[in-house]
Parts: sequence; structure tokens; C-alpha cells
Amino acid sequence: MFNENNPRSWLGIINRYRDRLPLCGNSINITLLEGNTPLIPSLKLSRISGKDLNVYFKYEGLNPTASFKDRGMVVAMTKALEQKKQIVICASTGNTAASAAAYAARADLKCFVFLPQGKIALGKLSQAMIHGAEIVEVEGNFDDTMRLVIKLASLKPEIELVNSVNPSRIEGQKTAAFEICDTLGDAPDYHILPVGNAGNITAYWKGYKEYYESKLSKKLPQMLGFQAEGAAPIVQGRIIENPTTIASAIRIGNPASWKGALEAARESAGCIGAVSDSEIIEAYRFLAYQEGIFVEPASAVSVAGFLKACKQDLIRPHSTVVLTLTGHGLKDPSFTESCFSSFPRHQILPSIEKALKIVEGTKQKS
Repeated sequence: MFNENNPRSWLGIINRYRDRLPLCGNSINITLLEGNTPLIPSLKLSRISGKDLNVYFKYEGLNPTASFKDRGMVVAMTKALEQKKQIVICASTGNTAASAAAYAARADLKCFVFLPQGKIALGKLSQAMIHGAEIVEVEGNFDDTMRLVIKLASLKPEIELVNSVNPSRIEGQKTAAFEICDTLGDAPDYHILPVGNAGNITAYWKGYKEYYESKLSKKLPQMLGFQAEGAAPIVQGRIIENPTTIASAIRIGNPASWKGALEAARESAGCIGAVSDSEIIEAYRFLAYQEGIFVEPASAVSVAGFLKACKQDLIRPHSTVVLTLTGHGLKDPSFTESCFSSFPRHQILPSIEKALKIVEGTKQKS
């Protein structure tokens, strides 16, 4: 049993929430101690919003493979073992591949990850490689790759597809909503998160509803999901054949959980919106420079969406707001380099006078 006063008692999401997950009682334990990620109070966003808000970051980048995918993956992989599967496969923009490879290694399952050729951040690709997955690059985008793996899994009964079309993934990811309610003592008033393949917003909403129906929370949040403008099929109401955005994790033109995202927005009186790449970059820098949190670009969509929602008066004053930060910044270090290639650097000889001159001249943050 988890004891909040003793963090060492955390044994992963299956051990913590087993009675709320569709698993057998004798499941093999393959946990990497996923979950129990911090809910970090924002020090700046309430002031910026001018609405006297309580704003928190649910930082999923501190999961074992550095993204929220680990929650769903441990459940999907455990289910694959229960069903005596031999092979797991996935299509991925990076994070799913990294998580699938790690948990497959843990479960002694053969793993194949199918990736859109040339469109994966190196940090994510290297994770899948080091965990021993077979890498298959597909000439096409994520949606082409997704169609391929769905067809492949349908032809081979020994294969388990571990994308978010697998309901076990949604079951695992809903535990983040449980944790938020457990920490706050209730659900927030608003929950804001990025939307790519749309499994996460679907899962959070499922989790919040289950806690509410079990009387473990007194209210339900409004769900505000945001896509990148160049990859916003739900907002535009049509499939995007060639989605484009700097946020590679949500560069998806035909989300698998499209219906679930719309249901979450409609049932919660929320919305699905879009933010520009320039707004994403601004939010990415804000998180690092003002809040001390390093995220991958897609995570910054939550902050960009929050700022847009505040400008549009979608958030009531004095509310509690949770923003999901989906992945760690080290997932995509090349993006950081490109953003800060012109960042000023000081080069000096080992001289105390020169060092003092620099420090005295840059006391205040710009």
C-alpha cells in the first residue's frame, strides 16, 4: 500500500491502482516504478494571467523513459504477457517507441517500432535502439505508419499492437488523473494538455470520471486540449494529409482517439483549440527560463494553450488549473540547440577582473 509520507513505498501504477485496472491478479510485475510524477506549483503563470489562479504542472517527463507513455505501456505490456503474446509493435513519433522498447526489454518480448523516416527526434530514437528494439523506418508520415502496423497486427495473432488504439494504454494513462485528485484532494477546475494522437486527453477524462463516479472527487474538470496549428485535424474537422509543426510528438494528421478527444471536450464543457509554432516556442522558453522546467516542444503546448485560454476568457478567476507536461526536454536536444544557437556566450581568460565585469553587467535577467 502506498504511503504518501514514505515515497519509497511507491511500487508503480499497477500496484497503486490495481483494483481500477483490467488485469489479472497474478500478473507478472514488470514495473519501472512509473507514475507518482510531481504536481509542481507554477510560480509565474497566475500572475501573468491576472486571474488569481492556482496553476500546477503535472510533469510526466519524470517517468522512467521520460514521457507519459510509460503509464499506458506498463499496462499494455502486462496485458500482452497475460495473453501469451510473443511480439509487440507500435507506430511512433518517438515517445511510444522509447517506452515500448524499454518495457518490452523488461518483459522479454520482441519489439518492433515503426517510425516515419527522418521525422524522429534523436533522443527518442536512441532510447528505442539501446533497449534492443528492431527499428523499421517507413517512407511516409505517422498516419501512413499507423495504418501499416494496424494491418500487420490484424494478420498475426501472436503480435500485440501497443499504440493508444489498444484500450490497455488508455487504462494506464488514466492513472495520472487519479494522482492529481489524490494530491489536490479533488479534481482541478480545468485541465489543459497537448493533443496529438488524442489518447491522453481521452485517458485523463476517463480517469476523472471514474474517480467522480466512485465519489473520490467532488467535481469534474473542464478539459482544454490544444493541437499545433499545422497539425490540427480535430480543430479543422478534417484529416490533415501532411501535418507540420516543430512539436514532433503531436505531428499527427489523423488521431487514433479523435472521437475520445471530442467526447472529453463536449462532456466536460471544454474545447479543442490550436496554437502556433511561435506560441509553442515562446512557451517552451518560458518554462525553462521562468519556471526551471525543461520539456520537449509538445509539452509547451499546454502553456501556450493556457495563455490563449486566458486571453479568450475561457478560464474563470480563482480557479485551480493543471497543465500536463508530457515529456522531458532531453527527448529532443537538437530542438534546444536550434532555438538557442544564437544565445550569448561569454569567453574569457581565467581573469577575476573579467569574470567580475560579466557578473556585474548581467545581474538581472533580461
